[in-house]
Amino acid sequence: MSLGLIKRRPFTSLLVLLFIVLLALGWSKRTALAAFPDIISAYTAKEYCSCRYVMDNPADYCLAYVKQYVPTSSFVDDAAHKQVSVSGLGRSNTAAWLSQRQGCQLLPTP
Repeated sequence: MSLGLIKRRPFTSLLVLLFIVLLALGWSKRTALAAFPDIISAYTAKEYCSCRYVMDNPADYCLAYVKQYVPTSSFVDDAAHKQVSVSGLGRSNTAAWLSQRQGCQLLPTP
């Protein structure tokens, strides 16, 4: 950009500069941004499992406890096996109760 263009269009120049800075920031944080979709379902499954099966809270309380702004698309609470499966943002995770001492653990995804 030439100095004349910046003087004639200061707001446009500022927006272009802001876009370039955001693009560079996004590129430098690309690993963390790629992991974000997995975090939503993993957090919900693990925290719900701990709330429900380790702390013995009612299901309604635990659902309110793990509610987030980012919605989940699927939620399955298998009380017989003490497992919770959650899907959100295209990723799925399952947490299972191991024991009172060990609590809940995320299961490996296939």
